[in-house]
Amino acid sequence: MERSLNSARPLTVTAVWVPDARHEAMRDLTRAREAAVDDLRGKRQQVMSLLLRLGRRYPGKRTWSKAYMGWLLGQKIEHPEQRIVFEEMLLAVRQARERIARLEQAIRAAVPDWSLAEVVTALMAMRGLDLVSASAFLAEIGDLSRFRTARELMGYLGLVPSEHSTGDKVKRSGITKAGNRRARRILVECSWSYRHPPRVGKEKLAKVAAAPRAVQEIAWKAQSRLCARFRALARRGKRPTVVVTAIARELSGFVWAISREVATSRPA
Repeated sequence: MERSLNSARPLTVTAVWVPDARHEAMRDLTRAREAAVDDLRGKRQQVMSLLLRLGRRYPGKRTWSKAYMGWLLGQKIEHPEQRIVFEEMLLAVRQARERIARLEQAIRAAVPDWSLAEVVTALMAMRGLDLVSASAFLAEIGDLSRFRTARELMGYLGLVPSEHSTGDKVKRSGITKAGNRRARRILVECSWSYRHPPRVGKEKLAKVAAAPRAVQEIAWKAQSRLCARFRALARRGKRPTVVVTAIARELSGFVWAISREVATSRPA
């Protein structure tokens, strides 16, 4: 019995990153903001459903813009009962928007004292990522330095194709959707911005300038490559959801590269 135990193959232990109390607090804050956004979306849908039942259709194209809000305030509803419901719905929408604004301000105030503040600043140089989305992504994923390669991060996010193999047959299908769904959704939402040509707008210019030079180069390389990739896949007739998922997978690689650049540039 002793011989069999001594000859057994040693166990391989995988390191697990454990967030500290401050990181858990940041995660709760970003998730509260996400819940507030979902709540606002539901309240807006209630308003639009009521107007649809009343036969009121907005003549413009973009809903919930400044012009749309003016159109809402100008609606005259005949029955007082429905008018009360409509006014209460608009009040709920305004309160939900104010709640989101408060939570976003709290995130901005908390980031400078966070251990991942430097990575947040660097990620803001990427198109599609701002302070709130970068903070939410890092709050869900944590320290990216634990991923040895970009491929590991892609697999953790569930952005790699699933595989069903039997014998000599290998069948690949959609992405695995493993790992953190919130972080994956943030990258997918950011990936839609890469359908536009590479450029740095006036609002984005200060965020890019705040990042190190090496990070700026990675961010611009991501814009050039992902835009070309987005359009190439679209020309091949791929569905938009398939295209944006493929872009999100490559975007995670650039995010990993930026995190690694920040980690290597820190003094020992």
